[in-house]
Amino acid sequence: MTTPPFVPGLELSRRFHLEAVRPLLEEAAPGIPYSAALLGSGSEVLGFDTARSLDHEWGPRLQIFLHPRDVARHGAVLSKLLSERLPKRFHGYPTHFAATSEAGIRVMRATDGPVHHGVDITDPGTWFTERLGFDPRQEVALTDWLATPTQRLAEVTSGAVFHDGLGELAPARAKLDWYDHDLWLHLLACQWRRVSQEEAFVGRCGEVGDELGSAVVCARLVRDLMRLCLLMDRRYPPYAKWLGSAFARTPQAPALTPVLTAALAATDRNTREHHLARAYETVATAHNRLGLTEPVDPATRPYHSRPFRVLHAERFAAALLDRITDPVVRGLPPIGAVDQFVDSTDVLGHPESAREATRATTALRRAADRPGGGPSGPTPPV
Repeated sequence: MTTPPFVPGLELSRRFHLEAVRPLLEEAAPGIPYSAALLGSGSEVLGFDTARSLDHEWGPRLQIFLHPRDVARHGAVLSKLLSERLPKRFHGYPTHFAATSEAGIRVMRATDGPVHHGVDITDPGTWFTERLGFDPRQEVALTDWLATPTQRLAEVTSGAVFHDGLGELAPARAKLDWYDHDLWLHLLACQWRRVSQEEAFVGRCGEVGDELGSAVVCARLVRDLMRLCLLMDRRYPPYAKWLGSAFARTPQAPALTPVLTAALAATDRNTREHHLARAYETVATAHNRLGLTEPVDPATRPYHSRPFRVLHAERFAAALLDRITDPVVRGLPPIGAVDQFVDSTDVLGHPESAREATRATTALRRAADRPGGGPSGPTPPV
């Protein structure tokens, strides 16, 4: 296959709908309202695709959303029509997606027969529930927000809607655009707590000669600071593959990227600690600029009586929690949303697993916080 010049996937799919798919739909099912979009998984949905992306699940593809009754009546017929009448190539790219040896993974291939196309015909409720575990066209509960990984929220609110004849995609996406203010404060506080719980360990590991352990903790803190900056900028942090690319688009990235890179490149704990201290102070200053709380001193300082340079990031968490007025949010365990306390792809990649983990962890934490239920609060120095 001769590869044509690369076109960003969102633009390719927009043209595919306008020039190839829409005319066939209007011919075969005139008057049936539909919406067309490219949402969900795929690097092109987040705007991070490159020519490398062509090797799997990339190409002229989109979702067609119909009313459930129209999916039942016309879905199979429309899919068959597209298979028979879509062009074999579109702007140089095959419209046929062939299966590979990996289950569920397809690639563009030339074909002389019917096109196994990349047009998914479904209804909004089914699609949203499969992606998120709930339907945002209905009321979105607090538990829905807490149980949904930010990667999934990014997938649904990014991408593009090419046509919204149903009138349902735009309001559903708008509803998920960002967290309620108090919940945002809660999640920011929980992210600051993550930093506070490990910031002293870079020095402690190095002090006992464990430079590898110190480097691992440093990398974890860098990741947490990057996710914190994205949350501060009201952007859903994506999963690991695109975290750096998304972070690069934040206002803090120009100043922080060289500092975080130097921290990761350091070969001794003192150098690591020096660069992390600069990063902490930069992020702390950015927090103060947001005006969400009264200013908090952004200077680093010793860790109690130990000679480790830290921010004592729990100060920022406490300031944020003090600004929450919603009693329900104030009563939440200080662990945040699911991807702030779960780091398993097998859990975060499946909505029901993420929801089960959230229910179980929240229940356990609340039980532990009851009188006589077990210890709570920050872990003392070890």
